Order: sequence, then C-alpha cells, then structure tokens
Amino acid sequence: MNIFDDLQWRGLIQDATDSDALRAHFEAGPVRFYVGFDPTAASLHVGHFTQVLTARRLQLAGHRPLLLVGGATGQIGDPKESGERVMNSPEVVAGYLDRIREQMRPFVTYDGDNAAVLVNNLDWTGRMNAIDFLRDVGKHFPVNKMLARDVVKARLESGISFTEFAYQLIQANDYYNLHQEYGCSVQFGGSDQWGNITAGVDFIRRKGSGPVHAFVTPLVTKADGTKFGKTEGGAVWLDPELTTPYAFYQFWVNVDDRDIGTYLRRFSFKSHDEILELDKATAEKPAARAAQRALAEELTTLLHGETECAQVIAASKALFGRGELSELAPSTLESALSEAGLVTATDDSPITALFKETGLTASTSEARRAIADGGAYVNNVRITDVDAKLADVELLHGRFAVLRRGKKNIAGVTRS
Repeated sequence: MNIFDDLQWRGLIQDATDSDALRAHFEAGPVRFYVGFDPTAASLHVGHFTQVLTARRLQLAGHRPLLLVGGATGQIGDPKESGERVMNSPEVVAGYLDRIREQMRPFVTYDGDNAAVLVNNLDWTGRMNAIDFLRDVGKHFPVNKMLARDVVKARLESGISFTEFAYQLIQANDYYNLHQEYGCSVQFGGSDQWGNITAGVDFIRRKGSGPVHAFVTPLVTKADGTKFGKTEGGAVWLDPELTTPYAFYQFWVNVDDRDIGTYLRRFSFKSHDEILELDKATAEKPAARAAQRALAEELTTLLHGETECAQVIAASKALFGRGELSELAPSTLESALSEAGLVTATDDSPITALFKETGLTASTSEARRAIADGGAYVNNVRITDVDAKLADVELLHGRFAVLRRGKKNIAGVTRS
C-alpha cells in the first residue's frame, strides 16, 4: 500500500495541498520530508507523538526525514490564542534542543540510505540581518493573507506582537532553505500549523522554485473532553526523569474504550488486520483491555526498550497479586508506588494507620474491619493481625511495602 493511503486509513491526513499529487509523489519516491519541533520545554511529550511516529512511518516506507529543531523559532514561539508567549533565553533553548535531539533516537534511524538528518533553523536564520529578512522573505508575504490566519484574527483585539506575527515568515523560510539545500519536497505537521505550512509552500512558489507538497495531521482528542496527553499529574513526557516508564505504560493502559481504536491507528505500527482484530476484542471483551495493553506494550518498548517494558509489565501484575513483588527492581517498584500513592512511615507505624493515611480506607476503624474481613494485604500477603505494625512486615528491598485493599486498590509505603 502506498504510504499516503496507509496514512489516510489511519486517519493521519486532515488536509493536504493536493492529495492526488502527494500520493503520486510518494509513489515516485524516495521523498525528502521535514517536520519541525520547537524546543519550548525540556522534553517532548505524547502530544508530539503524532508527528514523531508519522515521521517514523515515512522513514520505514523508504523516505528520508529532515527533523528540524527550532533553535530560531523556539526563541519566539508560535502565536497562541490565549496570549503572548514568554520567550526563553537562547541558552535555555539551546539546552532544550540538545535534549530533544536525543529523544528522537528511539523513533528514527540515522543510518542507511534514508538516514534521518537533524537540522537547526538557527543555522540559516541566524545568518540573516533585518534588512535581508525583510527584503528576501518579508517582501513575498501579503499582509492580508497573514491577517487571515485564525490565530492571528483571534489575537488582533487583545494584541499580538510583531515577533509572533512574523513567526510564519520564519517557518516558511525554513521550508525554502530545506528545499534548496536538501531537496526537501514535503512538509507535514499538526493541523494547527496549516497556515504556517501553506505559507511555506506559497513562499517557495513565489521564489520561483518547487513544486512542493504538504499535509497536516488532525489534533488528537479524547472522548471525555479532557486534553490528550494530560493526567492528574500533568503532561506525559517522553523523558523518563519527568514521566517514569511505569507511568507512561499506565497512561496507555487507561485509555478510554471510545478512543483506543483511533489511537491504535495513529500510534501503533501493527498491520491493518491486527488493529481490526483488537477493535473486535475491545467490542467483545472490553474489560480485558487487550487493545490498550497491546498499545501500551508496543509504545513503552519503542521508547524505553524491551527490558524496561518487561519490568513495567511485571510490576503491573505483581502489584495486584499476579506476580512476585520481590523480583521487581527497586527503581521500578518505587516509580510504580509513586504513581499509586507513596507515603513515608516509621517502624512503629500501625498498618491500620497506614491504610488510612494512603487513602485506602477512610479511617483506622474501617481499616480494622477490612483486615477482619480478610480484604487487606501487605506485599500481597493477607493481614490478619489488626494491631500489626510496619516493623512486623518484611519490607521489599528493605524499604517498601505494598498495601492493597481488595483486588484493585493499592498504595505504597516507604520506611523513613
């Protein structure tokens, strides 16, 4: 199947400059394409996954990625409807940029005939002075078209700086430079970038070059109306220091049944038939969460590696009594318990008090009843002594205890 048709089947193309021409262009390939990431934070997050994984799909299909990190545009920030962005210093942006370079490594290959190339738009933008920029770039942009962008129209009343207003000129010039230097002929990005991307296509045409092509992917949404990529703890980052592999895995396991079919198509590299089988499994046995677990395992392995993913899966089972807790690495156990809720205690802390403190019970008397009824566990061992203390428990790795009430409610304790 032509990669363009595969992207369409997966719901990854919302708009394109010319669908038939783009399909034919990919068919005639190999194509050099680019997608950009502005270093506005220390890590990419799962909100970037559509672009990251679409780049991977195109490379696996034989096309060559130009991965642009915005050393220039990251110092400005694409305009947003809510108001002017806070600009980071060049030093901060440079630090973010280096981290993003490394975070792309699990997803693309830098070897072979279609090796990915990392490019920084500061390399060419930084060489231009104001007169060059206004004459060579600004001259080709009708202001009426720039004003027609939705985000610009939304900001006209509240105010928009020339800096953010001119962002699309810099991005358009990126496409022109990549077209001239690398023969780049396709740009893609999120649908919120459509105005910037088509400005680049038009700029290349006005400069007497091309033809070039572009498409945008739809923004990822959630059926419950909350923002994709957000949890109670905040954004789900690709950096394991910001979001642990266990938390990353659990994010995908907890995907709503109404969303999992869409996410499988956009984020999984499984075949069409495999995805349709998982759709069927969700419809017939939703409680098994087969599709969610399949996607969680695939993406956690891709980002963090097979060994780390195996530890995460083992932790997910062991915490709920379906595996051996003592076999979990201390770091994996700690990160899993931190997600569940981890409190610090001393040896003389009563177990009933810890059940209350962790929120597993509303009171110590409720904890005593749970123990008496046989529904309270520490390290997957049923507790029978209502007067037991932490000192009576054999701690995991000499530090941790896993509290569980019933089959599904867990929390953690670490000894001070």
